[in-house]
Amino acid sequence: MLHKQELRLTEILYEKYVTVYTDTESAPRACILYFHGGGLLYGNREDLPDGHIAALTKAGYAILAFDYPLAPAAGVGQILSDVISSVNDFCTHNIENAGGPLPFFLWGRSAGAYLCLLAAASGKIPSPFGVISYYGYGLLCDSWFNVPSAYYRSLPAVSESCLKHLPDRLHADGGLDTHYSAYVYARQTGTWMSLIYSGREKLFYLDYTLRTCTAFPCPLFCAHSLHDPDVPYSEFMALAERFHPQRFLSSGDVHDFDRDPKNPDTSRLLSETIHFLDRHVPGASAV
Repeated sequence: MLHKQELRLTEILYEKYVTVYTDTESAPRACILYFHGGGLLYGNREDLPDGHIAALTKAGYAILAFDYPLAPAAGVGQILSDVISSVNDFCTHNIENAGGPLPFFLWGRSAGAYLCLLAAASGKIPSPFGVISYYGYGLLCDSWFNVPSAYYRSLPAVSESCLKHLPDRLHADGGLDTHYSAYVYARQTGTWMSLIYSGREKLFYLDYTLRTCTAFPCPLFCAHSLHDPDVPYSEFMALAERFHPQRFLSSGDVHDFDRDPKNPDTSRLLSETIHFLDRHVPGASAV
């Protein structure tokens, strides 16, 4: 049976929570620290489909879904630092399992995967036993995240005035009805980078991309759509060619294709994700 618990974390700058999912019928053998997507501008920690939660917890993995502050109230540096802090807090205080430390994996979808990749490559956290990237990116390719997107320009135009409706204070919950328009605006106008970062461009590429990372510190699983309209397939290929992950490809044209439980790729993806976890969890050779 699925058990869900919400815990408030110590954070003086904003209200920060983690939602913990476990299966009551078996003790977890590892934890998955999850970070949601949304282009750093929208989304929340409870965006995981029910099928994902059920499949992974039944397979013996606890899921800890963390908050992080959203842009533009927080810059990418503060967001990444918050994610790194969440991972280190888990490792230090063992949030989920008071009986002793458990091995952990990082998992993110879209921008959450971007944050997981950067955190793992930073050297500022203990190395996870693996990173799971669903349609993530390392900003290895030019001319997609900082230029107007043809896909988003095909949608109704969004005015810059949408940014005025976003809170100035740090916050972690960005609903579709209030925050998604900011992401559409950013991609329509090619201003996404300026909404998450305000420093020197050279330092952005050094500090907040994987362009200087030549060897990834742990096993990597990457999933992507061949015709992804949001994060181009070329970005996935650059990531794959550099770090040689276990790959999963969907032939469709939907960015977050796994949101549809009826898509046959969704069940295949979850099965291959669990296989990746089972291969890399400590003691896997004895399983």
